[in-house]
Amino acid sequence: MKQITFRIKPGELLKEEIVKAAQKHNIGAGALLSIVGGLENAVLRMAGATPDKQDVKDFNGPFEIVSGTGTISRDGCHVHMSVSDQEGKVIGGHLKDGCRVQPTAEIVVGVFEDVSYKRVHDQETGFKELTVM
Repeated sequence: MKQITFRIKPGELLKEEIVKAAQKHNIGAGALLSIVGGLENAVLRMAGATPDKQDVKDFNGPFEIVSGTGTISRDGCHVHMSVSDQEGKVIGGHLKDGCRVQPTAEIVVGVFEDVSYKRVHDQETGFKELTVM
């Protein structure tokens, strides 16, 4: 396994920059090992989503990123994240586009060179799901 570490600067969008990094570094299969930083806002999909009903919320910060995990590839990323507000209250969910970084975010991805992750439509769930190749 190798690693890719990068920093996302203030004002940039968290998920979009992770996707760009996966494409830039041609990541076939990776795991989010660490995510540390802050956000102006957090856009998260709440639990219980179906393709027809997705409860996506945009929370106003500031927030500290307190945890994150997910699968990363040039074919798509699936990340879940928790953030805490100024009172220490934590919220979490499925990371969506539109989370603006403030002041920074540090990302570490472990890259597996012996497999590839693809996202393939699954009839049962209705979502594009992970397929290991």
